[in-house]
Amino acid sequence: MKRLLRRREKRTSAEDRPGFAGGLVSPVPRRDRFTFQDLVVEATTDIGARPGRLVMTVLGTVLGIGSLVATFGFAQTAAGQIASQFNAAAATQVLVSPAEARATSERSVTTGRLPWDAPDRVARLVGVEGAALVSDVSIGEETISAVPLNDPSAPQTAPPPVVAASAGILETVDGKIATGRMFDEGHDRRGDRVAVLGARAAERLGVQRVDRQPSIFIAGVAYAVIGIVDDLQSRAELLDAVIVPTGAARDDFSLNAPSELQVRIMVGAGPQVASQVPTALAPDDPESIEVKAPRARSDLSQNVQADVNVVFLILGAVALLAGGVGIANVTLLSVMERIGEIGLRRALGATRRQISAQFVVESVVIGLLGGLIGASLGVLGVVVVALVQQWTPVVDPLISVGGALLGALVGLASGWYPARRASRIEPVTALRGA
Repeated sequence: MKRLLRRREKRTSAEDRPGFAGGLVSPVPRRDRFTFQDLVVEATTDIGARPGRLVMTVLGTVLGIGSLVATFGFAQTAAGQIASQFNAAAATQVLVSPAEARATSERSVTTGRLPWDAPDRVARLVGVEGAALVSDVSIGEETISAVPLNDPSAPQTAPPPVVAASAGILETVDGKIATGRMFDEGHDRRGDRVAVLGARAAERLGVQRVDRQPSIFIAGVAYAVIGIVDDLQSRAELLDAVIVPTGAARDDFSLNAPSELQVRIMVGAGPQVASQVPTALAPDDPESIEVKAPRARSDLSQNVQADVNVVFLILGAVALLAGGVGIANVTLLSVMERIGEIGLRRALGATRRQISAQFVVESVVIGLLGGLIGASLGVLGVVVVALVQQWTPVVDPLISVGGALLGALVGLASGWYPARRASRIEPVTALRGA
């Protein structure tokens, strides 16, 4: 009895519910079960069905993305290589000289003066690895020769310049001795009459060896040649000069003050050293000292990278445009070939949005595939070329990821119109045409 009452109660409650007709409850509308996963499967199935067409379609995007990634990679690698070589020379050199004030329209007057112990003062600063005084020595109308007597019948030639330097000049400018040795602090302090010749100056004077203690005559004063330099990274003009100690130049040629101070610094220490040197050399008047120091980063590497980018980015953009047009053409052709399929799906309940999304996803997948392959080939090309040239490959990971995403973006833009056209196909028209 209790069971019958319960059944009657259930039946009565069912009859009271809205939509009850003949003892049956009207069905509740179900949600669309065509999920995003189904959309991806549907889109990728057609892509894999035509591998030959897929390869030809992806090729344009691969070339475009590969060119762009390789462009940035080659530019960064070349800029890094240039910067490393440039920093090894120019970016590690600081030139300190007395400041000049404009007195007239044609003449400038030196207002400052470098102290003779400037190398010792500057060497205490953080970031300084070496320093040396460099001064031009004037000998007037006198000559420089390797023989004590002048031949009146010999043609007159301009003598090589004479440069006075302190003992640390060779280390400061990263120079190398071809033969012999460099004078030291003892020679400088005593004012010894010794000289070191630049390679081209030695060739002009006919001095090729120093083991026989050759001498040259500067304004009639004999100087013993103790060395020949043939490699000066930062002061190549010294290869044409006769280099003598500062002490000897002060004694023999009345050198009153140093002309400039050459300083070798650590890479990136230029701004810091430039701000400290004037105070270290002239604490009472820092403005009388002028400092020419490199920036923390080489402008040359930035300019080279920009120039290389402009050239190759244009080529990459053209190839990428061609790839986008190829994706659009293939997607549009796919729409025309599958009109019957589109009509059948529309007749079975597929909405315009689902049809449009299917072709958009196809284009995005093709573009993303081309972007991934192109970015990989671009990175591989940069690494291979860098290894062959014995460079250090430099590739920003964000560029590689961005290349792949750019390929997907190109696919999205290329598939918009074909997807829009496919969504406008009516079921009846499509089935009749099929």
